[in-house]
Amino acid sequence: MSNSIETPQLPEMSELWQKTLNWQPSNGELSQFQLLYELICQGNRQLNLTRITEPTDFWEKHLWDSLRGISRFLGKTELDCRTGILPVIPNPQVIDIGTGAGFPGVPIAITQPNWQVTLLDSTRKKLTFLDSLISELELKNATTLTGRAEELGKQSQYREVYDIAVIRAVGSALVCAEYALPFLKVGGLAILYRGNWTEEEAVDLRSTLLSLGGAIELIDPFTTPISNSIRHCLHLRKVAVIEPGKKVKFPK
Repeated sequence: MSNSIETPQLPEMSELWQKTLNWQPSNGELSQFQLLYELICQGNRQLNLTRITEPTDFWEKHLWDSLRGISRFLGKTELDCRTGILPVIPNPQVIDIGTGAGFPGVPIAITQPNWQVTLLDSTRKKLTFLDSLISELELKNATTLTGRAEELGKQSQYREVYDIAVIRAVGSALVCAEYALPFLKVGGLAILYRGNWTEEEAVDLRSTLLSLGGAIELIDPFTTPISNSIRHCLHLRKVAVIEPGKKVKFPK
């Protein structure tokens, strides 16, 4: 990808990273964030990737927001049962469902090099762009997958093989749960990135989750650091095996 038009510099925001996530990116990660920003801005000239291109907005709404969803893992090289997260897994398998322009999956891959991140989307053009972006960023732990979540989640090569599923701006919480949970192993974690959230929505979701083999583990409310927007991350645990057309099967 050529860079004929100079892209502005992203703010480093070292103090905000530390204050809000108790973590700071390394110099190498900051360089990759900047290159990611430049590549997204370039790709926007041919594809409708994102309307968020102003540097501070990009930092908050794409980089910070993507990593806020996995803040409990930042700085950790593996998932550790001692923290009550997941059994020790040296190379956890992660799927970003409906990745679009690569969020939250690409920032996750940059900051979690031991995680194997699959970027799933149904739009081939966007994934062709992401293949090029992955190459430019030299991300050895990210791959793309074309297809629809509701179809791939039924296929044996993808069903119940992932440790974490992340899903942002795809649909209602229930739809996101229906997409994400089939991909997860029992014990796996789905992280749903949401805006506002109400107790009524939680009641509706809980009433359906059991039939999907899931349970709400955490409803995590937070305020974005610059625009002060209220957002939530829902952490859903996969607690049972769901075989298509059969009843829920809880592990012994």
